[in-house]
Amino acid sequence: MSAAHFTMSDKTEQIFQRLLCCQRVQNGFRLLVCVCVCVCARVCVCGLSTAERRRSLGLPHMRLSSCCEPTEQGLCDQEHSSERGDHLLSRTTMRTETDGVKLNFHLPKLFGRTPRAPTSNPAAADGSPLENESLAYEQTLEKKLFCEAGRLLIAREERLFGEIQEPEAPTGHQEEVTELADCRRVLLDLVQQTLRLSLDPGEAGAAAALASAVKAVEQEEAQDRLWDQRGRKPPVWRPCAWKEVHDSTLRRLVEERMDNPSTPPSAVQAGQSSVQVDVCAMGRRMKEDLLQVASVVRSCYPPETNICHLYAEAYHRTFSARLRKIADFGLEDKDCTFLLRWVNEYYPLVLLKPQLAGEMDVAALGKLLPEELLKPLEDQYLSRQEEELTTFGGRIIEDAKDKWNKGEEPTREDGCFVSPVSYDIIQLINEMVTSAEKVVGDLQKAQTITRQLKGIMHRFKIFQSDVIMQNKASSRPVVKAHLGCIEQFRDFLNTKRHLFTEEVGKDCLLVLTDMKLSAQAYLLKPVHQVLKPEYRKLGTSGWLNKNLFNRLLVGIEEELQGLQGSIGSCHQELLGKLHQEVTVEYVRRLLKGAKLKNEEQQAKACNTVRDNAESLYKLFLKMGSEDVWLKDILTKIAEVLRLQDLPAIQIQVASLGADHPDLSEKQLSALLKLKTNLSKADRRTVTDVLSVTREEWSTAGGRGAARAFFSEVRVK
Repeated sequence: MSAAHFTMSDKTEQIFQRLLCCQRVQNGFRLLVCVCVCVCARVCVCGLSTAERRRSLGLPHMRLSSCCEPTEQGLCDQEHSSERGDHLLSRTTMRTETDGVKLNFHLPKLFGRTPRAPTSNPAAADGSPLENESLAYEQTLEKKLFCEAGRLLIAREERLFGEIQEPEAPTGHQEEVTELADCRRVLLDLVQQTLRLSLDPGEAGAAAALASAVKAVEQEEAQDRLWDQRGRKPPVWRPCAWKEVHDSTLRRLVEERMDNPSTPPSAVQAGQSSVQVDVCAMGRRMKEDLLQVASVVRSCYPPETNICHLYAEAYHRTFSARLRKIADFGLEDKDCTFLLRWVNEYYPLVLLKPQLAGEMDVAALGKLLPEELLKPLEDQYLSRQEEELTTFGGRIIEDAKDKWNKGEEPTREDGCFVSPVSYDIIQLINEMVTSAEKVVGDLQKAQTITRQLKGIMHRFKIFQSDVIMQNKASSRPVVKAHLGCIEQFRDFLNTKRHLFTEEVGKDCLLVLTDMKLSAQAYLLKPVHQVLKPEYRKLGTSGWLNKNLFNRLLVGIEEELQGLQGSIGSCHQELLGKLHQEVTVEYVRRLLKGAKLKNEEQQAKACNTVRDNAESLYKLFLKMGSEDVWLKDILTKIAEVLRLQDLPAIQIQVASLGADHPDLSEKQLSALLKLKTNLSKADRRTVTDVLSVTREEWSTAGGRGAARAFFSEVRVK
């Protein structure tokens, strides 16, 4: 076939132009273009290239402007510069021989521009600024320098649209605009990919890439604001709102990670339910990711971004949404408790970790679940806890009752009878209320589980009443042990008032007071029965003339041995109770005793009462009671018997009435009647002093500080 001369068609020229734009010599490798002419006058162009980097990055061809940019040094050898210059000729004739056919055709214009005249700039001699700019952009992406890549695109945007003054871009620029938009999309994709990898621990250079991506976002936001200030039409991609894209990407990232948290095999072995496994996995993922944000990601953002709080909000919102779905279904008691603990205890602990506490506004996040979902869960939990407290408390008392029915005595510690009832119930209440406070996050709500504590105390009281009523051989040891329980309960109610409502505390203390008085009366009743014959001699003429009181002291000392067995403080209180009751019986017998007809008998009675008071006090002091105030009562009564001057008697009565406002006029009258030499008018004068003293004391508000004594003295 003879040689032929062909001119390239428009379609072929477009194909060739795109081919040359998309494939470029890199690192010394040339582009080989083979043009084959078919018999049917069709032209087939085939390009083979070793430059695959652009294609692997998914980059579109970028038509660059001819403005001067710093050239990429070392990208192309000097020996290729002349060849590259040949390819950039606007009208070039290429000759090749294939099977004896000579091809002679014109190449199309490249990059849509006519080459400029030769320049003396040495940079231009090294390589085209167009190619250098393209290589620089490509290299920044390979090195994950997203901020620098974005800066190149913004610079090109400024040059390109700086040349475009009309609202619509000239036809010659439209392809460049399209290519620039494609490059922006690629950059945005890479930035988003980097953001999605920001929570994965540590590849080398990951933090630097993330920091560059963040700067690229800020850079685009600044460019949006710049275009907003200009008075002309912006490019179609402005405003690009990369900050919104950034935030939405992070939100989707958080949702994906919370939807697919890692679950360790140990969770299955621990016997957790599916709900607990899911919640635990999400909580663990949230904690680990937030710590990653605080330790690594935070350093890639400027402080004003407050990235830790941004992530915390995203995790809070996502975790809350997942828990809402779980809470909407009916939960078993175990799962209900677990969910509440995550909402009110575990989740706040995560946010309050030292690494996170100062980086976010925990209060602004609020609770994971709204009140309308928390209320049913809290009611279910608290109701169950109240039932368990009642059940276990009753079981503790029933266990003690079973041992007593079997005739078992309480155990001894240091010679004292003790019962586990108070210790077990106190531990139960303390643990359950403390735990409930953590689970529901509110102490007042947690207090409601103790509403049945009064019922438990009543069951304990009923048990003690049965022990006293049946009066078995083991009854006295059990009651002595109960005195220790009562004291422990009282201390617990007084020192741990925050665990109970005020009403529950008062009701329980009243029950315990009744139990203590009942137990003391049961233990002291046999003592008074033994001492009753000696009581009858008090206040008689023989009591004044003979030393009969010593027999009473001997009897008391013998009976005191049988009262031992309660813990120290309870035993001391029991002795004080006996001391008081003996003194009350002494005064009662004295007030209805023999009349003292003259001053001599009255003086003798005064000395006898004083001696008896001192002897009684020393005996109980030796046994452990220190109630000296009982001795003072007898001493003041003795002084009233001794005094003969009416004003002196009035002063002594006023002192006695001030110390013991429960002294009645009837009791005082009985005392004054012992002094037969005192007229009725004088007795009335002294009684009036007592009335005035009581009124003044009541007005001063001192009633709570006075000890009751005379209210126990019955006078006919």
